[in-house]
Amino acid sequence: MNPILNKNLFFVKEHRGIFKSANNYDIFDPNTQQMMMTCREEKLGMFTKIFRFTDYKRATPFDIEIKTADGSKVVTVKRGISIFLSNVEVFDENNVLVGRFKQKFFSIGGKFDVLDTSDNVVCSLKGKWTSWNFDFSQGDVKLAHVAKKWSGIGRELFTSADNYMLEIAPSVPQNDPVRLLILAAVMCIDMVLKE
Repeated sequence: MNPILNKNLFFVKEHRGIFKSANNYDIFDPNTQQMMMTCREEKLGMFTKIFRFTDYKRATPFDIEIKTADGSKVVTVKRGISIFLSNVEVFDENNVLVGRFKQKFFSIGGKFDVLDTSDNVVCSLKGKWTSWNFDFSQGDVKLAHVAKKWSGIGRELFTSADNYMLEIAPSVPQNDPVRLLILAAVMCIDMVLKE
């Protein structure tokens, strides 16, 4: 696991665009304001691009890679076509499966379970339907929190770009694979629950 994931604060900034089909983000260290990682959806087929501009956007597949600023792969997040519920797979820098996310049926505000490779629940992501706030928890223990940062009325009305802050609790051990899964899940919140 890349040591960059041992940080506890990540500022995620979505690339803005009026007509964009790919999901692209930059991930910054909020303390130094330096870009730490990029998240790009480079393997986007023509039919997927077309369907991203329709009501079927939430059902389209995705294959995104998160890399360090120098280009080293950190994690890959993939989903096939999603008819009702999303089932997303997460791979480490060596393309080894480390876990998956399974969306919950009939959840108000959004919820999915973060699973390990044996389909054991590592933690759950729960959102509030009134806002863009999500918590990762393991029972009663909060592991991380994600909150949307308002980007101004012009960007909110005329683009689909979002900014948000991920805060991983200091109690989550360094080099724990759950950090990798939490970062990958943050990228999926927008594509699975909020699009």
